[in-house]
Amino acid sequence: MITGKRKLCKNSATEQTLEVKNNKNQSINLIIRVYNDGIAFRYAAKGENSINKEYTTFHIPEGKTRWMQTYAPDSYERFFPESTTGTTSDTHKWGFPSLVEACDSVFVLITESEITRGNCASYLSNDKKAEEFTITYPDNKLECNSEWTSPWRLMVIGKLQDIVESTLVTDVASPSKVKNTDWIKPGISSWIYWAYNHGTKDYQLLKQYVDLAEKKNWEYTLIDWEWDAMGNGGNIEDITKYANSKGVKPLMWYNSSTNWIGESAPTPLYRLNTKESRKKEFEWLNSIGVKGVKIDFFPGDMSSIMSLCIDILEDAANYNLMVNFHGATIPRGWQRTYPNLMSIEGVYGAEWYNNGPTMTDMAASHNATLPFTRNVVGPMDYTPGTFSNSQHPHITSYAHELALTALFESGIQHMPDRPEIYYSLHDEVKNVLKNLPASWDDTKLLAGYPGTDVVLARKKGNRWYISGINGTNEKRILSFSTDRLNIGNNTQCIMLKDGDNSKDFNISKVKITTSEPINIPCLPMGGFLIVTE
Repeated sequence: MITGKRKLCKNSATEQTLEVKNNKNQSINLIIRVYNDGIAFRYAAKGENSINKEYTTFHIPEGKTRWMQTYAPDSYERFFPESTTGTTSDTHKWGFPSLVEACDSVFVLITESEITRGNCASYLSNDKKAEEFTITYPDNKLECNSEWTSPWRLMVIGKLQDIVESTLVTDVASPSKVKNTDWIKPGISSWIYWAYNHGTKDYQLLKQYVDLAEKKNWEYTLIDWEWDAMGNGGNIEDITKYANSKGVKPLMWYNSSTNWIGESAPTPLYRLNTKESRKKEFEWLNSIGVKGVKIDFFPGDMSSIMSLCIDILEDAANYNLMVNFHGATIPRGWQRTYPNLMSIEGVYGAEWYNNGPTMTDMAASHNATLPFTRNVVGPMDYTPGTFSNSQHPHITSYAHELALTALFESGIQHMPDRPEIYYSLHDEVKNVLKNLPASWDDTKLLAGYPGTDVVLARKKGNRWYISGINGTNEKRILSFSTDRLNIGNNTQCIMLKDGDNSKDFNISKVKITTSEPINIPCLPMGGFLIVTE
């Protein structure tokens, strides 16, 4: 895998196929695989069958603890609150992934993978019985031909470390359809929108973000919405030329023009809606040195939109362009089949500090839930690393925010804060951000519980990044062991943890001994990052 939890993935399963016929002699196959870390099953039909409803149902007994997101098909931007099956709720629609604690310390994560052209993505509904969660289609317009195969329905099963470390979503997806992948480069990107919203209209301001990326050794800068209205000394071709002259690769935002369109819609519009228009636009992007596109505002999970996303991925690959989907569905295995898919938003992320006050109080517990839910299934463009405030403040600590940059996985990790903020950070913090990877060789969960805390280790080369965050409003000591990392005793590390206050760091050189547990005190909504040397 070019992106994801680990570079080399292995899996083994036992598979059985059952053929079922109805009284009209129509048949459908049920294909079941049992893996060490879960179960996958799908349906395959031949002949003139019309498939517009599925009855697959997951029984979650009353009283079980679960973390499920209310279904928001145009964005998947909701929280994963801890709740209990059987309680009253205002909604009966639930998006993937859904995490359930089936019994003490045994968890099940329900999701799906391998959305192929003509299939819709689905969600769960329990509108008939509180304990019965049924696969539901957002429309009844599957583009079925004489043969039809459903997506894989997945249950990842085990301890929390089994859930977090599983690659089952991409294991069951089809291998890469992109033959030459040498041009696909994960990396870190500066990003103007979070701090300035309409700042992309300002050429001089964009130059500051290019300069930031150059000074921080970040590979990319993202040119966001309204670049077609750029002024103050330059246009889109001027800024891409400037970026390339600095060794910074530009990425560009597009409106999908399938959802938010009209007079007030962010521009540019209608550039990527047909194969002909995509070819014209992608050829132009190649000519001005753009390396990827961020495409925003999709209306939902309908089969027509899933097919459009696949078309975009395939056409972009033909022009050596990486893709980031925003305002879109969650990852469902495409990052293996189309490895130029670097990230997907599909998360209630740091952008929401722009939109309302809710994120301020909810961020810490939400951040401590995402590694067990949303980020399990694939890359997540949360845009971490916000030390200052946008329109609404953050009250998580600086060490918490630094930890998120390695805690959350995304093939392109966008750094959203103002250039002057990154320049003002402690030298050791700046050094960590300058050398931060965006792809990983391995991932290990060391400790944690959804919404409470999490300690996660990611490996790049010979170096481990150990991130820990406190999801509560009280001081906590995060305890964990590094014996699963095989780093040996007396490993030299840099530790960046909470200082005397939330905007202060306590930075020290330490040695880790695998035979002894590590205990790190954290402020309320605090955190730490340890980097081995």
